[in-house]
Amino acid sequence: MSAGYRLTQYAHGGGCACKIPPGELEEVVRGLVGVVPRDPPGELVVGLDHGDDAAVVRIRPGLALIATTDFFTPVVDDPFDWGRIAAANALSDVYATGGQPVVAVNLLSWPRGVLPFELAAEVLRGGQEVCAAAGAHLAGGHSVDDPEPKYGLAVTGVGDPDRLLRNDAGRPGQPLSLTKPLGLGVLNNRHKATGEVFPEAVATMVRLNRDAARAALDAGAGCATDVTGFGLLGHLHKLARASGVTAVVDAAAVPYLDGARESLRAGYVSGGTRRNLDWVRSHADLTAVSEDEALLLADAQTSGGLLVAGEVPGAPVIGELVPRGTRTVVVR
Repeated sequence: MSAGYRLTQYAHGGGCACKIPPGELEEVVRGLVGVVPRDPPGELVVGLDHGDDAAVVRIRPGLALIATTDFFTPVVDDPFDWGRIAAANALSDVYATGGQPVVAVNLLSWPRGVLPFELAAEVLRGGQEVCAAAGAHLAGGHSVDDPEPKYGLAVTGVGDPDRLLRNDAGRPGQPLSLTKPLGLGVLNNRHKATGEVFPEAVATMVRLNRDAARAALDAGAGCATDVTGFGLLGHLHKLARASGVTAVVDAAAVPYLDGARESLRAGYVSGGTRRNLDWVRSHADLTAVSEDEALLLADAQTSGGLLVAGEVPGAPVIGELVPRGTRTVVVR
């Protein structure tokens, strides 16, 4: 917190929990799929078709351009931490495709006259620190006067078009690894409601997915996504649907941050998490777990980890991909 301001109180939601619900979003972008530009300078390798984390264009053999953007309302009250978290979250979309971020630009919405610009400067400083740690240039950006504060990045990266991580490359028999624990959503919602600070959650959100992506590629993985606003179940459904498989999750193997279950029992569940679960119910078999467990598995994460089809050293295996059944996700 800075100068007595609680940034989370100036927004209706927080972090990736303020995303448009996945089912509604798919309807909005449905008409954008399959449109081909005139004389493009490269081939679109990954686009909107399967809900991947970033767009990928093959420029030449061995080189692909990766583009993404992500921004959101305050997820914590400290402006520097919010900037760090938002930047790590935006960079994650490049890592989730197996790429390396090269340059980013700021996206800042600020309620001028309501919140002092000294706080905005701290947000930008946090973003700059994380970009520097990622080896990515942060150069310029865009700002608007907005009733709600929002911050994020538009990021451009590079990668090998023949060595990508993508949603549609999962195959039966592959294990599922998760590189960060869940529970960020309920802890962030508790922070917004009470002002309690959860240092482990902040450290988890700030941690880059760079090393996890490299480890996944080194292990031969070709299928991955990051776990953010649609929760583990939502992102896993999209991956399984795109790959034509069913994902089986061992609920007992899924790791959680300290305090996550307690926060759930205390009722700190965001509307985004409930919408995630409502959307995925018809695609998932959840009969083996309680409603509370299902909510945790659908918890809207901010700057979560990578979900990889393959074994990643140091990351727990939480399930496997099997041949396509009547549901895309089965929780046991």
